[in-house]
Amino acid sequence: MNPSKRNMSVLQQIVNLIPAKLVDKLAEKHGVDSQCRTISAPSHIIALMYGLLSHALGLNDVCDSLQNHRGILRQIRDASPMSSNGLAHANATRTADMGGELFGAVMKALQNSFPTFISHGRHYPKVPRRFKRTIHAVDSTTMQLVANRMDWVKHCRRKAADKMHLVLDVASFLPSFIMVCRTKDHDANIAWDLCAPMKAGEIVVFDKAYVDFTHLHHLHTRGEFWVTRAKENLDYTPVGQQTASTPKYLRTYRAQWPADPGRVSRGTAVDRSRRAGRGAGQGDDVHYQ
Repeated sequence: MNPSKRNMSVLQQIVNLIPAKLVDKLAEKHGVDSQCRTISAPSHIIALMYGLLSHALGLNDVCDSLQNHRGILRQIRDASPMSSNGLAHANATRTADMGGELFGAVMKALQNSFPTFISHGRHYPKVPRRFKRTIHAVDSTTMQLVANRMDWVKHCRRKAADKMHLVLDVASFLPSFIMVCRTKDHDANIAWDLCAPMKAGEIVVFDKAYVDFTHLHHLHTRGEFWVTRAKENLDYTPVGQQTASTPKYLRTYRAQWPADPGRVSRGTAVDRSRRAGRGAGQGDDVHYQ
């Protein structure tokens, strides 16, 4: 099968999951319809989706492929191909708030249409499935950009990039929260906004770049559970010992630490947590200094 035709077939199936007239309603709400002369809002959204699906190298690649399959494209919400200049102008002038609201609306529609898919998820290998609590995985990736007009993403003289932070629902492997910000913004500061929508009793897993003791204490007071990696230069002293339940594979440490002295006075907000690591033997209770 021609790879381009296969992408168009998959694209049509994905677009069919978007509720009818939803894109038009959001375009009218955000004023995008007033900017539509030759490129309609559905055509713009479909072009962006095709670029991600086909791993296009640039706007010319997207527009040339859509031109070659304009007959099939007409069958997908009556979309039409566009020029690379028209697509570039639409990307630069149309607000991104419409895309964010479209993502949330489609996610809510999928949750209502396929509740078992969201609740039970898919059976991926090496993914825990016996947890009754919701597990969120938080991570970030840096995306290099080549747009000179986007001054907010420049982090040095010759490079421009932004960073995408993603909260993934481990049960369904679907994103629940996405944030795009500047590269120079530290992950520990962004973690407050990423974990804000989470509820008590849920579990959040993130890398050590997001470690902020004040934020960890805030999660504890909200009744949330967190799992992260300890930094190599973490200063702690043992305060007790305990026997691990599975000594062959796991060694546990019970720990407590004061909050970040830069944001909360030292000695306040002291909690207990457990440090886990592979190895045999007993675990120690530790106190973070």
